[in-house]
This record gives sequence, C-alpha cells and structure tokens, in this order.
Amino acid sequence: MTQLHPIVQQVTQRIAARSADLRAEYEADMHNARPDGPARARMSCSNLAHVFAASGDDKSELKSGGWPNVGIITAYNDMLSAHQPFGPYPDIIKNEARKARATAQIAGGVPAMCDGVTQGQTGMELSLFSRDVIALATAVSLSHEAFDATLLLGVCDKIVPGLFIGAARFGHLPVVFVPAGPMPSGIPNPEKAKVRKRYAAGQATRAELLEAEAASYHSAGTCTFYGTANSNQLVMEAMGLHVPGTAFVPPGTGLREALTRHAVRLAIGASQIGGQYRPFAEVVTVKSIVNGMVGLLASGGSTNHAIHLVAMARAAGVLIDWEDMSDLSGVTPLMARVYPNGVADVNHFHAAGGVGFLIRELLEAGLMHRDVATVAGTDLTAYTREPFMDGETLNWRDAPAVSGDLSVLRPASDPFENEGGLRRVKGNLGRAVVKTSAVQPDRRRLVAPARVFESQAALESAFKAGALDGIDFVAVMRFQGPRANGMPELHKLTPPLSVLQDRGQRVALVTDGRMSGASGAVLAAIHVTPEALSHGQAPAGPLARVREGDLIEIDAEAGKIIAHVGEEEWASREPASPPTGRTQGTGRELFELFRKLAGDAELGASPLFG
Repeated sequence: MTQLHPIVQQVTQRIAARSADLRAEYEADMHNARPDGPARARMSCSNLAHVFAASGDDKSELKSGGWPNVGIITAYNDMLSAHQPFGPYPDIIKNEARKARATAQIAGGVPAMCDGVTQGQTGMELSLFSRDVIALATAVSLSHEAFDATLLLGVCDKIVPGLFIGAARFGHLPVVFVPAGPMPSGIPNPEKAKVRKRYAAGQATRAELLEAEAASYHSAGTCTFYGTANSNQLVMEAMGLHVPGTAFVPPGTGLREALTRHAVRLAIGASQIGGQYRPFAEVVTVKSIVNGMVGLLASGGSTNHAIHLVAMARAAGVLIDWEDMSDLSGVTPLMARVYPNGVADVNHFHAAGGVGFLIRELLEAGLMHRDVATVAGTDLTAYTREPFMDGETLNWRDAPAVSGDLSVLRPASDPFENEGGLRRVKGNLGRAVVKTSAVQPDRRRLVAPARVFESQAALESAFKAGALDGIDFVAVMRFQGPRANGMPELHKLTPPLSVLQDRGQRVALVTDGRMSGASGAVLAAIHVTPEALSHGQAPAGPLARVREGDLIEIDAEAGKIIAHVGEEEWASREPASPPTGRTQGTGRELFELFRKLAGDAELGASPLFG
C-alpha cells in the first residue's frame, strides 16, 4: 500500500493536535446524543402522536417504532436550476424506504438562493450568510429528534456547506448527501466569457449578452462550470459523504434515480437499527477533512472553500486554517482543467474519468487517507469506482485506468502543474488567498500603484470613463468583508479587469470580498483578513490604510501581499471610514446581527463561530 506523503501526514497531525480538545468535546457530545433504539422511542406519547398524525400509510410503522425513520432536508425550489430536479425526490425516497422496511419524512426545507441571479445585485450581500441561515434551518428541522438517519438534498454554493454545518450538530445520526447532477453542456464557457468581455467593452448589445447567457444556463441541473456548486460535489465525494460516483451524473436519468435510491439504503443501513451504525461523527474526521482539501486543490476548485471548509470543519470540532490549505497545495498536483481553469466543463471532466479517476490517482500518490469511514464502507477505495446500470441493476466498476481526455484530466504523475490551485499570501496588508490555477505563471506577481475603490460600481464607472486605460494598477476593493456588507462575490469586476488585461495592461485585485469558484485569469488576492472594517475593540484592517497611488505588491509564488509604504507613515495613517447607508433594502437590515457577529474570513466568516 502506498505510503502517505510526509507533508499530508504532517498537516494531518498538526490539525489533530490543534483540534484535540474541541474534537474530544464534539465526540463526547455526539456519543451522549446517541439513542438506544429508534430515536422516537424517547418521546412521550403526545410528542410521538404529532410525528405520525399526518403520515398516512406510514402511521402504523411510525407508531410501533420498529422501523428506522429517515429525515429528509430539502433545498428544493423550482427557480434554481440545480435544485429543480429535487422535486420528485421525496416520493422516490419514501418509496425506497418502505421497500427497505423503513419510513421517511420531510423534516424541513432550507432556502436555496442562486448567486448567479444575485451577482452584482444587493441580494448578493445576503449570500454568504444564507449558509448560516441554512445551518440554523437544518438544526431546527432535525431538532424534533424523530429521525434515525438523514438525507440532505442540496447542491449549490452555500447550501451544501450550510447543510453540513447544521447536520454536524446532529453527528450521532448517519448522514448521506444527495445531489441532483449537472445540466447538459451548453455554449462553451470561453465563448460566453468573450461575449461578457465584449459587452463590458461596449462592443456587444444586451440582447447578444442575454442570448449567450441563456445558451449557457439553459436547462435543469447544476451550472456546468467548475465553481462552488460543483466543487461542493467533489469535496463531498472526497470526504465519503456521497454514494460513490454520484457527483456528476446528470439529472433525469435512470442512473441518477438508482443512485438516489441507493442513498436511502445506505442511510437506513447505517442507522442504529440498521445494523451497521456509522454516524456522521465517525465519517467526518480530521483525515476526511484533509481528503476534502486535497480533492479541492487537485481539481482547482472554488476559493469559497477557503472560507466554507474552515466553518464546516469547526462545526465538527476540527480546526483548520489557510496555512494548512497552502501547505497541502504545495504538494498536491493540479490534475484538472475545468472552466474557469480551462475550457472544458464538468460533463467533460466526468466523461474523461471524473472523480473516481482523480481519487484513485491521489490515493496511489499517497496524497489522501485511505483508512477513513465513509457512507459506503470503511475506506476510500470505494470512491475510485464509477456507477453504471447493468440492465435494471445499479453496479460499480473501476474508474478508467487512463484519462479519456488529457486536456481535461491528467494523472498525478503527469499533472498540469506540480502544485494545487490555492496559495496563501501575507504581509502588511494582512492575509489572503490567491487562486493560481486560472492565472498564467507570468501573471502571478505584480508591483503597481493602487487604485482604491469601495464598490463594484465605482470601478465600473472608472472603466467606462477610460480612467483605467493604459496603466498598470492594483485595484484595491475594500469594505467588502463579512462585517461590512456580508462579503458579496465581486464578479462584476471580472469583465472590465479581463478586458484591460487582454489589452496588455498588468492588473490585479486585492479585496476583503470574494470572487468565488468562478475566479478568472486576473491575479486576485481575496478574502483579505482582517477586513477593512473595524470590529469591536479590534482596529480597522490594513486595507483601510491604503491610499491612491501606494505601491502594492502581490506575489502568489512567494506568498506576499505588501503595501510598500514606510513603517512610520503606515502606522500614522488614519484608517478610511466605510461608506454609509449600504445595508438597507432587500432584507439586508434583518442581517445586522449576522454582520456584527461575523468572524474573520480566515475563521470561516460565520456569525455562528465568531
């Protein structure tokens, strides 16, 4: 058996040491919450009567207490393409549960907002905190304590992390994540990007832009670029929380339904009544979280997980940080080129060998822990296989031995790059992350004057007025952190900065906001911590001291983010004040408490663990 890479071993050991007290407390809590027999056996008669009052044909089984009861948490809505396929899932799950001598009930629903809809809109300022709302809604749904296992139906950016955080507090239950799969491939992503840049430059009409977007986002299923939603799916698989091979099977197919039915069987079997008790707290461990990070890095996944994985791990009593991710990135090969890190989409990645190929290669290279519990068994080897339908029967076979397309997916021994796609940078501007996998090597360092902005609209206006033409600069976009305005994604910056870069200018971005899994080819130091806005007794973050024209250095290779300003002058500068009047409307005023309690991005940017 392949020996574990020494850096992976070292990072795992230091996470375990750092987390020892918190993890021990978590495990004790989960052990104490574990019921003897069916969960509902602990209920009073009045409590139990409410559980089965409207349960129809399942009433007698719920009343008698002999069968396991599976709680379904669903993020279904029919506006969001990724979640629209979940509509019929509860009936499929209930039907399969009865075949397996179990019952299933919808325990609750959680909101599922679409970042694609809210990009550049005020609603985006609720996006990050929707993760924590989902965590709270998951906890409320499971608080009835009527369930012996849980199926979590969610796909997109904040939904899966939120479901995970909420479910972690019920870690005595078996948990299986159930995805829905990607939509068919539409217009190639580079073509869509070209139209966006042409529109930003005034060379395409709104009608042309809308036509291109509609040709890309055109059907039920997850958006096919490798952003946060699809990164979620790969990470859940790498952590052993999916049915093996489930991540990128398309919706509306026989294979997808068979995988959903199998998820029901696994959840029932892993319940305490089912005979192979395997709760969430035994699946989600330090080792499985390291596996999730390595899978993310090897695939060039979303920078949002530099925030989400920290919060998710914390909910399960594990403390990880950006140094852990950066050190793992240093030894993890970049094996995938999927848009925005390439031209292919996740359907091409899946066809080339997909998650099974990636995990097998990483295991054989000693970069993942094999000896972990999963929802499918007792080691990660099951996730090196791919599902298929053998007539009417669901079966698995080994993932392809050779990539079906070396321009999309490569072996660990011959990767696109020898290091993963995420770097931590630090200096007198704070700490930040850079997604390097989409940035050409010759553009990973820039020293240039600062242009300071405090809104996307201000940069767009400067671009349209020609004020950014013909100059090299670092755009400093501040007061975009979780405490300032909820840390929105800043995708409106991508087209103008890309246009300027295509014209031959050297440009980069430094921000305490987010750019997400769709971060593009422009060098961007994001999630800057501490953020510009002061917090309680803490002073304003360094970005608040930057002035127009300051010389800013970003060096992703050397791990630096520095304002070249004399120490005395830097210390004497009065921090800039944040813009006023930006947190009213679109429900933002309801989230004031979340903003006040939010922790730093490096700690997961959560009001739950501030």
